[in-house]
Amino acid sequence: MKIDSKLVDRIAGLARLKLSDYERESLLADLNNILSYVEKLNRLDISAVEPTSHVLDLANVSREDEPRPSMPVDEALANAPDRSGNFYRVPKIIE
Repeated sequence: MKIDSKLVDRIAGLARLKLSDYERESLLADLNNILSYVEKLNRLDISAVEPTSHVLDLANVSREDEPRPSMPVDEALANAPDRSGNFYRVPKIIE
C-alpha cells in the first residue's frame, strides 16, 4: 500500500492538524517508510518463533513477601486529626 498526499490530508483532518507543505511531504515520506518496513516484516518466516509477552525471560521480579514489624499504632495515629482509641475517627457518610 502506498500513501499519497490526499490520504495524508485526510489523516491530518481527522487528527485536526494543520500541516504546512513541508510537514505534509515529510509525513508522507515517513508514513511510506513505515509501511515499507512493515511489508518487510510481513515477509519474514516466523513460523518457528514462539509467541512471547516479553523479549527477556523474566520471572516474578518482586521481592519476597516476608513478615516485618509494622509501624507502632501511636506513631501511625500521631498526626490524626481525630482518633478514638487505636482507630482513626472519620465523619459518618452512611445515613
